[in-house]
Amino acid sequence: MTSTRNEFVDYAVELMAGWATVSARKMFGGYGLYREGLMFALIVDDELFFKIDANNVAQFERAGSHPFVYQSQTRTVQMSYWSAPAASLDSPSEMGEWCQSAYGAALRAQATKGKRL
Repeated sequence: MTSTRNEFVDYAVELMAGWATVSARKMFGGYGLYREGLMFALIVDDELFFKIDANNVAQFERAGSHPFVYQSQTRTVQMSYWSAPAASLDSPSEMGEWCQSAYGAALRAQATKGKRL
């Protein structure tokens, strides 16, 4: 895959290819990862984070993941994205399982907002 993205972004998208067609778009110093136009993951500083919600956060906690946190001008912000478990970065099947969990969270968030699929 040739692009102007960095190697880690290309690697992650390639690893996800067995699960689904994933695209990466540059945003806010990182990249959003999308399946069928819906963002389910992000990459910041060569670290992959997956979308979480109340239904799957325990799965990420058990895997030893940590939340994505950034400092705004006025406060520390924790987003609903948690780090990818290390095993997911070595195995397409593991990656697919984590992607599916994150995509489910993204679909639930979208349904809650009342947007159409």
